[in-house]
Amino acid sequence: MTFSLGNSSFVFDFNFPLKDILTYLLGVGIIFIVTFTIYLGINQLVKRLELKSKNEFARKIRTGLKTPVILLMAIISLWLPMLFTQVPEVIANPAKKVLTLLLIAILTWILIKLVGLIKYIVLKHYDIGQKNNLRARKIYTQFRIIERILVSLILVIAVALALMSFSEIRKIGLSLMASAGVTGIILGFAAQKILGGILAGIQLAFTQPIRLDDVVIVENEWGRIEEINLTYVVVKIWDERRLVVPSSYFIEKPFQNWTRTNSDILGTIFIYTDYNVPFDALREEQTRILNETDLWDGKVNVLQVTDSTEKTVEIRALVSAADSPTAWDLRVLVREKLITFLQKNYPNSLPRSRVVFENSHNANPQQNSAQ
Repeated sequence: MTFSLGNSSFVFDFNFPLKDILTYLLGVGIIFIVTFTIYLGINQLVKRLELKSKNEFARKIRTGLKTPVILLMAIISLWLPMLFTQVPEVIANPAKKVLTLLLIAILTWILIKLVGLIKYIVLKHYDIGQKNNLRARKIYTQFRIIERILVSLILVIAVALALMSFSEIRKIGLSLMASAGVTGIILGFAAQKILGGILAGIQLAFTQPIRLDDVVIVENEWGRIEEINLTYVVVKIWDERRLVVPSSYFIEKPFQNWTRTNSDILGTIFIYTDYNVPFDALREEQTRILNETDLWDGKVNVLQVTDSTEKTVEIRALVSAADSPTAWDLRVLVREKLITFLQKNYPNSLPRSRVVFENSHNANPQQNSAQ
């Protein structure tokens, strides 16, 4: 059959053997029916196991892999009949390339799904919302970064396999091997910071100077670790701002981690008073305040005189709490209550400046008598 377009003509040969086409389509149908029947049997078996044992992981597998598995069966059904039927090359060659790309894409999809399922299996045993969540935060941090690394590797390998499926690209790749050394050195210098950030992210996952939900002070900002990605970390500041820091920052620079070993933390309150303040009464009041609040964990209750100047006395109250946000609230409460206590009961103990006036006539009695 010939089509004409202006001065150009195109010839299409449709004289394909009908018997071979029908044989191929019959093979596609048989293989798909067989594979789909096997899939339905396995699906029912997994569903019964899920209902019998209330296994949530089985439900995740059944629902999460349903679509990619059905697509995989369709591709297998289209591919296998080409091995034992004589499909014309004008159809078979492009079809094989398309099916190869689709197969790589679906297998990539399945592998990424499996990585997510493995992460779900491990993390469901750990509750990051509880008070003593040190181990949970450690596991969450490791798997968040490991998941990103695995997904990145899977995608890179998938793209490489897809490109290598074309013979033309393979030839280009072989021709470029001679100059790959120089190119690699140039790219290495150009991508030094990027590679350094990726390696720092991997190091954070295993050495863990920080973990998810850790309380840190970075760049003089107090906040919590909200995200740990492969190349950067997001710190949620106390006033809802977000501080984005490169992963290498936590490897190369000093910072404060208030929950490195546990979430318990001490709160410090400084109060400045006059010299005539009653220390024992102030200690009793602090104990009463702590006993009446749920913010105190019952571990540390100390009040000490830590300094004195010519005008005031520095008093430090030391209290403990389960975590840093609670410690902040407890510090604010104790400071307010102690100041209120002094205002009501010992107003003369508040800081003041004294000026003493002396009569010069009475200052030197001998001089006055001599006069």
